[in-house]
Formats: sequence, structure tokens, C-alpha cells
Amino acid sequence: MKDKHQTVPVQKNMDLLLSIDSLTAEGMGVGRYNGFTVMVPGSLPGEEVLAHIVKLMKNYAIGKCLKIQKASPMRTEPLCPNYEKCGGCQFMHLSYEAQLQEKRETVLSAVRRIGQFTAEEISDSIIENTRGMEDPIYYRNKAQFPVQLRDGQLIHGFYAPHSHRLIPVSDCLIQSRTANSLAEKITRYADSLGMSAYDEQSGKGMLRHILIRDDEQTEEVSVCLVINQKKLPHQENWIRFAEKEGITSFSVNINQTRSNVILGKETKILYGKPYMTAKIGDLSYHVSPVAFFQVNSRQTKVLYDLVKEMIDPQAEDAVWDIYCGAGTIGLYLAKCVRMIYGVEVVPEAIENAHDNMRLNGITNAEYYVGKAEELVPEKLKSGIRVDKAVIDPPRSGCDRALLDALLAMVPKRIVYVSCDPATLARDLKVLCEAYQIERICPVDMFPHTGHVESVVKLTAEREK
Repeated sequence: MKDKHQTVPVQKNMDLLLSIDSLTAEGMGVGRYNGFTVMVPGSLPGEEVLAHIVKLMKNYAIGKCLKIQKASPMRTEPLCPNYEKCGGCQFMHLSYEAQLQEKRETVLSAVRRIGQFTAEEISDSIIENTRGMEDPIYYRNKAQFPVQLRDGQLIHGFYAPHSHRLIPVSDCLIQSRTANSLAEKITRYADSLGMSAYDEQSGKGMLRHILIRDDEQTEEVSVCLVINQKKLPHQENWIRFAEKEGITSFSVNINQTRSNVILGKETKILYGKPYMTAKIGDLSYHVSPVAFFQVNSRQTKVLYDLVKEMIDPQAEDAVWDIYCGAGTIGLYLAKCVRMIYGVEVVPEAIENAHDNMRLNGITNAEYYVGKAEELVPEKLKSGIRVDKAVIDPPRSGCDRALLDALLAMVPKRIVYVSCDPATLARDLKVLCEAYQIERICPVDMFPHTGHVESVVKLTAEREK
């Protein structure tokens, strides 16, 4: 136990020579000075760096890298000229192969440390190598560009880390080429119309964000302008612009709140369809301007194929699709099983799920609006029985009541899709009261960032 009066060996403005031994999810190298943790952005495991302490906290310090004394063989030159300013990517100074290894280690560490699984329970063979991309650039199908006025001209880009200082970015290497090109055209056109940019300090100004979605397969594009008024000025001009640029769906979202929240509650379609169509594998999905949809279409197919492989759908199976969103995963499995039961708390998402059923000619799915932790036990009591379950919760993980319901019904197989290794580890510990983990496979949905998706196959102990 540490002495509460123990002197911290680090002081602000100190220069230290550090050996870096690990990475945080934010891409900061972690070293120790006399046992005290020091995090240094831009450094990598295996490196020796000279760091200047810029921030001192109770249990750790943050240092600025002054010089790399010994470089890691994993280090690479970032492709993006804005890499150090922007902060949208955390791992671009790390080779892609090393990024994939690091993400596997992140999942493995979380499961063992937070889930308290032993190395025997979760062996290295259970956690597979991260499924990466062949070409990990220009992959995002959804872009959200904040807009500001600078030197009398509108600019768009991304915020510098931990600030609202906008870094102009004309060619973001993780957004789609379509989004990059169209954002530049929209910004210049808004400027030509004399539109103002929203100012956070005064709460005045018109244009807040530019939202662009596109699909590589269908080549459809959705544009939504987030504005600080009830009506878009020069609306007829914008409609002509949308028609000229071949935009499938053009809308405005009205956000008049004094907050950092991007979207308001009201969205109005001004031109085209109320959605764009995206494809994953053989299925088509209608995606409304503000609906949730996986942002990396190429890797979404990898992810869904992995779910399908792990769930091993059989013609007689009934499957729960829990936290189903617009039904994307369940519908991907529907033609291989007897029945899909989906549950989601957002009514608009369930409307999209029914729409996507009709779009793909699928009839063997039922969707329910409500909290999963309430609806699943309720449906269990009403007599619904399932053979297998897919759960794809938000970053906060599953509600304990839902986990208890799953333990009560014990479907013979669960596939857990997670976007946060920490909450995944916590939930697996509970589920392993009745289940055994057979496979964990990380999937790189977000190259060059610290985020990692995981797919886990759990089999009921009674089936062993």
C-alpha cells in the first residue's frame, strides 16, 4: 500500500528520459519514472524518449516528446499532413500491422484485467488476430464537419484535441473521397451565398455542421446541413445545388441549443428521398440522414460475416437480435433461420428495420420498441423461446437485467458484438456463469484510431 505522504517523483516542467512500454487507446505512449506513470503523446512501445512534463495529476503525468532517443521499428511516417494537429487519428505514426497487433493486445488485456479471467481461461489461442483492411484509407461512409468563420471566410475541418479550435482539413485520409470533395464544394457555396457560421460564444450564426453519408456500391449520397434557424436561407439555391451535384437526399437538421451536441431533434428533407440506400453483401438498407449505421461499409461485411460464422445459423433456429438498431445484423442472418426477434429502444430505428425488411423481401422477423432489459424478460415470460442470440450493445455495454434474462433463458449460443473492450470484459464475466468463451476476434472498423470492435462466441455450458 502506498504511503499517502509519499513524494511524487515528477514535477511540472521537468525533463525526463523515459522508456515507453505500452500504449493507451488514445495513442499515448506510457512510461514510468521511479514507478510513477508518465504518458507521452506520439511515443511508441520500445522507444526511449526525452519528455517535458506539461501536466501533473495525482496518479500520472503527461509529457511532451522533445526528442526520440531510440525509435521503434514499428514507427512510420504519418500519411496525413494534419496528423499532429488534428487528433482525429491516434495511431497513424504506427505501422498498420503494428496497429492490428496493438488492438488485439488491448482486447486481451481488458478481458484478463477487467474481466478477471486467467491466462488459462482466456488463452492466446482464443483471442484471434485482428481482422484488418487491405487498403485502410478513405474508408468512412459518414463525415461530420464542423464549420467556423476565419478571416472572413467559412472553413470546415476537425477540432484539435481537447479543444474547439478548428483545423481546416480538405483531404481527410479516413473520410471517403466523396465526402472530402463534397464538403469543400458545400463550404465554398455557403460562402458564396453569404451564410454565417455558428459561433459558440455568442450563440449566433447559421451553419453549424456539414453531415455527409455515401455508399461506395450504390454511389448514393446524403447531405444534411445542421443549422441554427428554423429555415435554411436561400433554400431554392440549395435545392438546385443538390440537384446539380447528384445528391440523393438533401436535408437540414435544426439545432438551436447552446450546447456542443451536433444534432437537434428535427430533420427536414428539402430535396430527393428521405434516405440513401447502402449495401452490405447482398442486402440493401435505407439509411436516413441521422440514423445509426456502421461507418465502415467494407469492414461491416467482414464483421457481419464473422457474426454469421460464429452464430452458425440453422434453418430451425429462432434468434434474438438485441440492441438491433435498424435490424442490420438480424436481417443479414434472416434468410438462414426460422425467425429473428429484434429489440431496440429507438422507435425510428425500428421503423427503419421494418422498412429494410420490406426492401429485402424478408418476412421472418419481428421487431419490438423498448428497453432490451425489460422487453427480453417480458417476451420470455410470454412464451417466446430462442435458440441463439446476437447482442450488439452501445459503448456502455449491457444492462445487468438483460444479462440476468439471458442467463435465465440460456440460449445455446450467444454472439456478443462489442465496441468497447472494457464493458465487454465486464459483461463476459457475468455471462460466463453459464457460458464458455470459445472465440474472441477483434475487427478493425476504424484504422489509424484507437477504437476496436470485437466479436465473441459464447457457448452454453450445458451444450458441452
